[in-house]
Amino acid sequence: MNQWEWQLLEEHTAADSVQVGGVDLKKGDAVRLRPRAGGDIFDLALAGQTAIIESIEQDYEGKLHVAVVLEDDPGKDLGVLRQPGHRFFFTPEEVEPIKKAPRILIAGIGNIFLGDDGFGVEVIRHLSGIPEGVVVRDFGIRGYDLAYALLDGYDVTILIDAAPRGEPAGTLYVMEPDVDHTEPPAALDAHAMDPVSVLRLAKSMGPVSGRIVLVGCEPESLGGEEGRMGLSDTVAAAVGPAACRVAQIVKDILEEH
Repeated sequence: MNQWEWQLLEEHTAADSVQVGGVDLKKGDAVRLRPRAGGDIFDLALAGQTAIIESIEQDYEGKLHVAVVLEDDPGKDLGVLRQPGHRFFFTPEEVEPIKKAPRILIAGIGNIFLGDDGFGVEVIRHLSGIPEGVVVRDFGIRGYDLAYALLDGYDVTILIDAAPRGEPAGTLYVMEPDVDHTEPPAALDAHAMDPVSVLRLAKSMGPVSGRIVLVGCEPESLGGEEGRMGLSDTVAAAVGPAACRVAQIVKDILEEH
């Protein structure tokens, strides 16, 4: 792009998105650069590179241009200053959408001092075969930490917890809580943390987006007031199958994507 073209792009309006190959591209999306044939030396150097859309701009003739910075450019933050060599413009026909893997959080919940309430924590310890990039965290009874994580823009959050539903002890179930219809915010008891309480807290702090999946287990005993470490034999036997079920859920999500 020559100096005259740069000057023309100084007079522009920003667009929210542009459709390429049936995909709506917007700021922050990843694309592969496919410059037109017969371009300059920059086009040859950038062909096939992965870039991140910084903005979508319209020049005075109404033509759309996709402003990008290279994904691995250490100086890409200078793009907002319109520095040549860090920020590049392409037509929509010269970029190819790249599908990003969904951001997934696996969150173990539970108090290990209350018997079977430590189920979620134990399942986290037994997880295997989880793909790189999936975040796995033992939140224990840190309800506020989990609430903030729910606001962090994950596409899918898998909560693992022991939750009584009147089923035989050790029964596993998978369900998706209705985030939009949870009850109004309530005070969070850190020693009795459960998914509904955390969702209430998170909703009181900001919008909760993304899909929420709960992998639960019917407890036999929650330890009572005296407290008891360790799972009952019935619930302990469900830990391995639960870990396998979580791994399968992650696999299904990635394959569906």
